[in-house]
Amino acid sequence: MKSPMLTTLRSKLRSTLRSKTRVQKPGTLKQTMLIAAAVSLVLLGSVAMMVRAADEKKSPVGKPALTVNTVKPQTSELVIKLVANGTITAWQETIVGAEVNGIRLNTVQVNVGDQVKRGQVMATFAPETVQAEWAQQRASVAEAEAAYAEARDNADRARTLDASGALSVQQINQYLTAAKTAEARLAAARAVANNAQIKLANTRVLAPDSGVVSARTATVGAVVQSGQELFRLIRNNRLEWRAEVTAAELDKVHIGQAVAVLTPSGKTIAGRVRMLAPTVDVQTRSTIVYVDLPMTGTGANHADSSNARAGMFAKGEFELGKSAALTLPRQAVVVRDGFSYVFAIKPATDAKTSTTNSTLNATESRVVQVKIKTGRRAGERVEIIEGVTANQLIVGTGAGFLNDGDLVSVLANTAESTANTAKQSPASAVISNQKASTKPAP
Repeated sequence: MKSPMLTTLRSKLRSTLRSKTRVQKPGTLKQTMLIAAAVSLVLLGSVAMMVRAADEKKSPVGKPALTVNTVKPQTSELVIKLVANGTITAWQETIVGAEVNGIRLNTVQVNVGDQVKRGQVMATFAPETVQAEWAQQRASVAEAEAAYAEARDNADRARTLDASGALSVQQINQYLTAAKTAEARLAAARAVANNAQIKLANTRVLAPDSGVVSARTATVGAVVQSGQELFRLIRNNRLEWRAEVTAAELDKVHIGQAVAVLTPSGKTIAGRVRMLAPTVDVQTRSTIVYVDLPMTGTGANHADSSNARAGMFAKGEFELGKSAALTLPRQAVVVRDGFSYVFAIKPATDAKTSTTNSTLNATESRVVQVKIKTGRRAGERVEIIEGVTANQLIVGTGAGFLNDGDLVSVLANTAESTANTAKQSPASAVISNQKASTKPAP
């Protein structure tokens, strides 16, 4: 579209050239045409610059880098936790050993990981030698019983003849002593026979308590000595977590306190503090806190559905209470170069940028990268310790693709929906924030 100013200038230039052409000479005409051409170029350049400036005023500042939604920091109730490390161990470990000496191990009926009950047969020794010894002792008992019966009868007859004087006092005492001696020998023979019977019973290795077999050294055919370890049991499948807590943090822990133990597989086990060690280690200056873990499962999964095992190194969190905290969705926080940042929407009334922002559309704004300090985490919410205020608008999704000063397009009604959510109670706000944070960005 041609400018009216340009058309007027061109018409005046043509009329001037016609008048000059009628009266001027040929040499002067050439100079006049050159001057007119130069003036035309200057006028054309000025008009082009004016048109360009007018177009720039009508055009936008630039294309938005991203379409984002905004959120406001909200106050939520977060749990105060004390983090500690420790080892998962057996509550009590039972050692099952051999009670016979120099006898061959005949059978082994359990293996590592097997669940056993109290009194269950775990292994057997060859009983032939012990059975023969017991038979011999029973024969000795029968012989002692016969000798005692004879000595007792002689003593009874001697007592009846005491009044008649047929036997001297010395002879009578000899019969009475022989009866008591025979009685003592019978008791000794019976004790030896009972010992042989116990030894025969010990050829069957029984579980002293219910639990799971954690170790086995028994080998079929081995001749073991008395007291040698054969098996180890975790009593009642009961495990505990032994946390190392510093002396400065010990006053925050008490018996019955809830603990969340995180296994290496990433699963969480709920436990309770059972007791605190009465002493502090002089080397590490830490105290052992004993945390009971639930007893569920059988067989291989003897500890819990999380498959916790004795000997695992685990991290745990002691719940110390709750406190109010300013939180943002996890996706609103960006970690760069080891520091945490959020992108805040620059206010339109900012003095430094009021001129620039006046050219933006109603849904377009610039963002400012703000360094923050984070704290506790609860699901999809992150505690903001410092860096932002409760009234700031923060980019909710897509923050990882932005840089400081980028132009973004803000979705309509996001600030209003965030403000409505903030009016909810702390508990419901946490739930709604978690749902909102998992909603995919448009």
